[in-house]
Amino acid sequence: MNLVIMALPIFALLMVAEATWTSLRGQNAYALKDFGASMSQLGINIVVRLAIAGMLVGLHLWLYQFRMFDMPAGPWGWLLTFVTIDFTFYWYHRAQHRVRFLWCAHVVHHSSKHMNLGTALRQSPTGPFTKVLFFWPLPLLGFDPLVIASAGAIATIYGFWTHTEVINKLWAPLEWVFVTPSYHRAHHGSNPEYVDKNYGNFLIIWDRMFGTFEPEVAKVKYGLLTDINTYNPLRIAFAEWLKLIRDSLSVRSAAQLRQLWLCPPREQGATLPAAAGSRQ
Repeated sequence: MNLVIMALPIFALLMVAEATWTSLRGQNAYALKDFGASMSQLGINIVVRLAIAGMLVGLHLWLYQFRMFDMPAGPWGWLLTFVTIDFTFYWYHRAQHRVRFLWCAHVVHHSSKHMNLGTALRQSPTGPFTKVLFFWPLPLLGFDPLVIASAGAIATIYGFWTHTEVINKLWAPLEWVFVTPSYHRAHHGSNPEYVDKNYGNFLIIWDRMFGTFEPEVAKVKYGLLTDINTYNPLRIAFAEWLKLIRDSLSVRSAAQLRQLWLCPPREQGATLPAAAGSRQ
């Protein structure tokens, strides 16, 4: 069974603890309708993941036959796989914010105006399909598909705890190397200084290296630049895709269509007859 799905009972206990703690402190980190919207996306996402899990593993196993290298076995091989997944995720996550059709999937995760552990589970039902576009080279490079699956699950589980306001900044050396709740709060911010920053999942060093790092200083305003104003599960999951399809029907050339699908959403509009959905 998928390790992430096995971890759901633990996630549930931690969400109860977070809700209780913040309520006792008068902070009220959770809003019922918003939390319900997050859980609706989690439910759809799980169904999609279970439906395509066999196909994704099969694809990786098939590609692994044609691997260019043989990665070391044992703990060092697992660690190398984990770091490589984290590096790949950085670029995948960065592309999700900078390529419109990828943003159509990722916008779901940023559509909440609350930062809590429930928001961590607000995952797009179309995200598993876009993720394949970035991770299929790993088995070709020689990373064992089964190790990819286990290391990827641990990486996903790590990302859960960074979605909270309960934990403040940590010891400075840890903050310099790892993604912490402070950095990920900034990532979810719609403040101008926080937009398109802190893409890392486990290591923040990728953001420091590639110019996308931003520390949490000003109070974070969570959510999208243009709020979706709905708790409808289907609208949350697919509204941005429908906007992209409608805009695609109005373009006049292949070049415009390519720009519409591949360029950053916030930079679209001037050369297109209809463009640009909501942005984080």
